Amino acid sequence: MSTPPVAASSTLLPLLWLASPALPVGAFSYSEGLEAAVEAGWVHDEASAGDWIEDQLHLSLARADLPATARAWSAARAGDAAALRALDDWVRHSRETAELRLQTEQIGHGLWAWLDSLDARPAGWWPHPTPPTQPVALGMALAVQAHPDTPLADALAAIAFGWAENAVQAAIKAVPLGQAAGQRILRRLVQQIPAAVDDACRRSHDADPLALQAYTPGLGVLSSRHEAQYSRLFRS
Repeated sequence: MSTPPVAASSTLLPLLWLASPALPVGAFSYSEGLEAAVEAGWVHDEASAGDWIEDQLHLSLARADLPATARAWSAARAGDAAALRALDDWVRHSRETAELRLQTEQIGHGLWAWLDSLDARPAGWWPHPTPPTQPVALGMALAVQAHPDTPLADALAAIAFGWAENAVQAAIKAVPLGQAAGQRILRRLVQQIPAAVDDACRRSHDADPLALQAYTPGLGVLSSRHEAQYSRLFRS
C-alpha cells in the first residue's frame, strides 16, 4: 500500500505560525538599515524602497541567513550541537556592525524564549548559556515545530515572506509610504522570493566554504551611520 499524502495543513500551519508577525521576538523594531538608507536619501519613494528590499532579499537573506537557517534545521534534526555552534559563530562574525549583531542576538533570544515558553527547547541541541542567533534559532524552531515532511523550500519561503512583511512595514513607517504602496512592494517581493529560496536551498547543500556569503558593504556603512543617527524609529 502507498503511504497516504500528508495533509497540507500539517505542513503549512506550523510555517504560518513561525512566519507570523505576532511571534513575540521583537522583529518589528528593526529596519535592517532601511531607516539609514532613508536618512541618506538612497530610499525616498515606493520604487527605491522596493529596490532596496529586493536587493537585500537576494544579496543578504538568500546568500546568508536563509541557507544558515536551513543548515541549522538539518543540524538540529541530527542532534549535531557542534555544527549548530559553528553556524552560530559564523553568523555572529558575519555581522558588520554592532547594531546588526545585536539584532540577530536579540531576535534569537526572543525565539529561544518562545521555544522555552512552549516547553519545546531540547537542551542537548544547545548546551550553552548564551542563546543562539536568529538564523540558528529559526532552524531549531523548525526542527521542533515543522512537520518532518515539510519541504525545505516551503520552510524557507515562509521565513522569507515573514521577513518581507516586516521590511515592508518598516518602509511604510520610515519613508513613509501608504498601505497600497506597501502592498505593491510586497507583490514585487512575492514574485522574487521563489528565486531567492532556490538560491538559498542550493547554498545550504553546497560544501564550498564560500557558499554562505555576507558581503553587503553598503549596508554596513549605512548601519554604522545609523548607530549615531540623531533621530531614529528603529533599532537597526
